[in-house]
Amino acid sequence: MYNKIAVLGSTGSIGRQTLEVAEHLGLRVTALAAGRNIDLLEDQIRRVKPEIAAVMDEKAALELKSRVSGLGTRIDAGIEGVSRAAAETGADIVLSAVVGMAGLIPTLSAIEAGKDIALANKETLVAGGELVMKAAKERGVRILPVDSEHSAIFQCLRGAPEGELKKIILTASGGPFFGKTKQELQSVTREDALRHPNWTMGEKITVDSATMMNKGLEIIEAAHLFGVSYDMIEVVVHRESIIHSMVEFCDGAVIAQMGLPDMRLPIQYALTYPGRKPSLTAGPDFGKIRSLSFAPPDEETFVCLKAAKTAIKLGGFYPAALNAANEQAVGLFLKGKIPFAEIGRLCMAVLEIPQPAGEISLPGLFEADRLAREFVLENIKATY
Repeated sequence: MYNKIAVLGSTGSIGRQTLEVAEHLGLRVTALAAGRNIDLLEDQIRRVKPEIAAVMDEKAALELKSRVSGLGTRIDAGIEGVSRAAAETGADIVLSAVVGMAGLIPTLSAIEAGKDIALANKETLVAGGELVMKAAKERGVRILPVDSEHSAIFQCLRGAPEGELKKIILTASGGPFFGKTKQELQSVTREDALRHPNWTMGEKITVDSATMMNKGLEIIEAAHLFGVSYDMIEVVVHRESIIHSMVEFCDGAVIAQMGLPDMRLPIQYALTYPGRKPSLTAGPDFGKIRSLSFAPPDEETFVCLKAAKTAIKLGGFYPAALNAANEQAVGLFLKGKIPFAEIGRLCMAVLEIPQPAGEISLPGLFEADRLAREFVLENIKATY
């Protein structure tokens, strides 16, 4: 089991639950990093007393520094500061839960420093999967999935000989709009989209669940994590969120990982791997579960899922462009600038932009990211 942990994105939903799990397991938290929520970060610093705390927003970092002076925690700032928090402490493992593309550079910094990664930031692999997995292999670093679905797959595949896997089956809750038509989605509100039936998550990932982009990004992430082609990954809607994903083997046998919808379980498994410890999460009461339902996803209504499949099929910089367009569009939707259905339209449209050829590189990824964000904003101006 790991003994020391750095938590990137400590003030978000995953970060807060990670600190709960770390306290439960008796782990030492050596570093924290957040975007700009310094009120909560200050409380966390006082509670866990890390060596370093980094804030992405440099002005907020200055204020935090004055608030916690004398506590012995070094305050750092910007993306460089978050990267130092990831790499420069004695952490055995880095929990990467920074939202969006911003998590890529700190994750790579932690890998270069030889730290194992508990990965809760799917965009890191969606945009830069080739770079991340190559760097991890070269440094002998483990990438341990924290997403409930990828943790489930990881657990189901444990001990399976190479060559026996036939198919990965990603389960999806379907979000708050399962069964709705395209017409009905035209009028849904921000509050509707943030009302997830099963999970409590941050705003961005909750909207991604509502559009089913979350599941599309998970296909791309799974392909990198498990070294499989995208056509070996199937999505099925499972409303109860009890089965977190399944794998089918070459002989037709299917193994599923089950549990209540509580992110503390996959977080803890990453931190105790390869062992298990008593957790904060109760197991399912099967006497109260009357049914487990399954349905195919509606890709014509939830076009973000189709967009993600198209992006991974196109390959190259297209997944990074799609990820950026989605981040930009979701941000606009959350601010009330565009309607919900516009997210899918923009994500499909960005895949028509030509992308550079050649090997994946950090400069190329950030250029694809920039162009996709500009494309979304230009299309909004032209349409609204």
